[in-house]
Amino acid sequence: MSTRRHLPSISVAFLALAVSVSGTGFVLSSQQVAAQQAKSKFPDVPPNYWARPFIDSLAEKEIVTGYLDGTFRPKQAVDRDEFSAMIRQAFNRASVRKIPSGSYFKDVPKNYWAETPIQEAYETGFMNDFPGNEFRPKQSLTKAQALVVLMRGLNMDYNPPVVKTDRAAATPARQTPVNKRRIARNRLAFPLAATVLMQPLLPVVARLQPGAAPTPKPAKTVPPTTTKAATAPAKNSALDFLKSYYKDAEKLPKYAVEPVAAATKAKIVVNYPDPRALNPNELLSRGSATALIHQALVNQGQIQPLPDKNTAKYIPTSPRR
Repeated sequence: MSTRRHLPSISVAFLALAVSVSGTGFVLSSQQVAAQQAKSKFPDVPPNYWARPFIDSLAEKEIVTGYLDGTFRPKQAVDRDEFSAMIRQAFNRASVRKIPSGSYFKDVPKNYWAETPIQEAYETGFMNDFPGNEFRPKQSLTKAQALVVLMRGLNMDYNPPVVKTDRAAATPARQTPVNKRRIARNRLAFPLAATVLMQPLLPVVARLQPGAAPTPKPAKTVPPTTTKAATAPAKNSALDFLKSYYKDAEKLPKYAVEPVAAATKAKIVVNYPDPRALNPNELLSRGSATALIHQALVNQGQIQPLPDKNTAKYIPTSPRR
């Protein structure tokens, strides 16, 4: 009896020893395990890295992944093939065009790792091709180009806000109408040739008329009046809107002005380190790409905003003062 009682104790002690020797970490609490996993997810993304919350959020949802060596490389520039893969994982959009069966971009080899993401990102309207049936998968994207891609695929346009302005509304001058019917009634209704034969009768006709109508006075001209419209609506242009947010808005290429304005209104733009510096022509890093996609998903209602206030300060939400 006593031997049976001690056997489980010996087994437990042996298992505890095995666990401690093997170092598998089963003795750690769940909080410690979670902290350890978060710490070792991407060793090259420091805890204080500005885009760390965006990266962790999308990595947990398997929207972004690291490389085979376990790194994320947040400062590395994003190529068109990588951005296509991110888009495919993030958004479930219906196709707006189809690649003809058996037709591939001539610079995307068959069985290329991003062949399917490229085709889907193209068919859903995010990515465009280049002349000559080229995709240029290894071409890096600028921040402005990435925002154009997102706005095009999500079918988001810039609707200019209505601003109130004071402007004068002039009322055009009008003339006093002339009573043409009264003048016409005083005219003789005879042909010109008949009046020659009737000349002896004209003085009699004149005497019988009760009174000749007075010659009408010239029409009076009323001077134009000016009234002031207190709130005349006017549309704010996309560039003016962007200038109110970013100090370098004029650096944007013309094709990107309205898409970036739409992204700004939708709170998709993320700027580090200065939220008021767009830096539109700089190459997009993997960290920045993750932040933009994260905010686009928030706008679409697919994920919740980050609770981190330090991260939120890089998202411009109102005009600069």
